[in-house]
Amino acid sequence: MVQRKVYLDNSATTVVYCEIVKEMEKYFSEIYGNASSIHYFGRQANMVLDDARNKVALLLGSSPEEIFFTSCGTESNNIAITGILNAYKKKGHIITSSIEHHSVFYLCKHFEKNGYEVTYLDVNKNGIVSIEDFKKAVKDSTLLVTIMHANNEIGSIQPIEIIANELKKINDRKKNKIYFHTDVVQTAGKLRLDVEKLGVDLLSMSAHKFNGPKGVGGLYIKKGTHISPIIFGGHQENGLRPGTENIPAIFGFARAFEISNIKIEEQSERIYILREKLKKGILETIPEVVINGSGNKSISNILNVSFNYIEGEALLLMLSMKGIFVSTGSACASGGPSHVLSALGVNPIVAQGAIRFSFGYHNTAKEIDYVLSVLPDVVKNLRSMSSVWSRSQKKLQNF
Repeated sequence: MVQRKVYLDNSATTVVYCEIVKEMEKYFSEIYGNASSIHYFGRQANMVLDDARNKVALLLGSSPEEIFFTSCGTESNNIAITGILNAYKKKGHIITSSIEHHSVFYLCKHFEKNGYEVTYLDVNKNGIVSIEDFKKAVKDSTLLVTIMHANNEIGSIQPIEIIANELKKINDRKKNKIYFHTDVVQTAGKLRLDVEKLGVDLLSMSAHKFNGPKGVGGLYIKKGTHISPIIFGGHQENGLRPGTENIPAIFGFARAFEISNIKIEEQSERIYILREKLKKGILETIPEVVINGSGNKSISNILNVSFNYIEGEALLLMLSMKGIFVSTGSACASGGPSHVLSALGVNPIVAQGAIRFSFGYHNTAKEIDYVLSVLPDVVKNLRSMSSVWSRSQKKLQNF
């Protein structure tokens, strides 16, 4: 029987702030109108929608007209990328990174199969793209650059502002503008975001990554950006994302983003301490481990560790039985080796033993102590069943 529960999978999803759960109730039972209706109930709902849009815009440094609500980060990424490419009405060149989230990575693969040229920028051992590689990749046919702000498996932060600055110089010399999209799903609510400072044209978000409800996302589109809708229906979201607005979820999105931004510095420092405590404890108590993407340029809440000579999935299941809940990588993955760790040059055998620990506002030092009291023995037990581990130990003894 599990005696305690330690949730360390916050990059997959987060618990909704308890105050938001309470506040959302009235938008199901009291202010429940369709925001497109012109009667009293509809106007009430529309006021909630406008207020949420204003809050998100204020926190991003944009205008409310530049904020669109979607169902999730994946939809936001698809609208942004497909909408831009469709607006060009010609096939051209896309630049992305080799470690993008699947909703970008596989979408680029789709366009590649349909006649577009795609450059997948390599990353260094810490998961960072090279500015020089980016500049060399740009062509006369380049239509779109889409690079995530921080990676969802290893936490590496890309130099978005520098890329945007270089792209501006290139656009100043070009007849046709190259648009820049970034996925901030892992940094929204964890880092201060300002769209003017970032220098992007499009930006994707998802509420459930910063303690908001599932089923609602956001998309920033800079004024003057030429984008075509990819679904059709009513006038909602200025015709870009038609369909009845999910008012309770949109309210929850804006409130969670607001609360998370208030707590950013405090929580970032506290979570960083927890992450470093866990990392130090693992390195001191467990041999044959590798920290993946161990650079300083990463968000504070992700720690990706490979435990050599065991399968990550086996370790995940054993930890789950002890009340510790982690992941082997992206929650959107369907199994198989991580394309992110492969891009880092991690040996496939080492990558198989990878576990992602991701932290949230509710995690405590006592929970990390519990993990460190359990993890070494679990790893030891799994390795005792590994013939590869046994052979490696015999070689060391005979050396």
